[in-house]
Amino acid sequence: MFSFPEVSVTVTQSIAFLIFVAPLCLYVAWNDLRAMKIPTWSTDALAIVFVVVGIFVMPFSDYLWRYAHFAVVLVVAILLNAIGAMGAGDSKFLASAAPFVALPDVGFVFFLLGAGLFAGFFIHRIARSIKPIRNLVPNWESWSQGKRFPMGFAMGPVLIIYLALPLF
Repeated sequence: MFSFPEVSVTVTQSIAFLIFVAPLCLYVAWNDLRAMKIPTWSTDALAIVFVVVGIFVMPFSDYLWRYAHFAVVLVVAILLNAIGAMGAGDSKFLASAAPFVALPDVGFVFFLLGAGLFAGFFIHRIARSIKPIRNLVPNWESWSQGKRFPMGFAMGPVLIIYLALPLF
């Protein structure tokens, strides 16, 4: 029988974060599809949600340690951006999302991210090859980007899924 994996996020943290994080993540996914951009204000807002909500729903020592997650991911993401592996918005999103992920869950979140990017890539490629779907939103920038892929389309939902797991 299938069961969702246990994660280190509590139900209280899940609810408190998702109220603010889910709309931001859905916006990031939509805007990356539409314009191939993840606006800085959205990644800043994601970071602010952690700063403001996290202090109330997490043990203080855990809360402080999560800032190290931000720093480590920011450095790695900047390097990946510098070699052209991802866009600046993708880098900022990953860094802003990192504090929401508990250290024991990092491996699972990497798995989720890989699966999300794989699924998102193929869903996007299939959708852009179907004329009636393309015609629904003909001006989306992501339709005409060749090999480039709107990673926010996958990264936003992955964070939502991770934070929502304690609710199942």
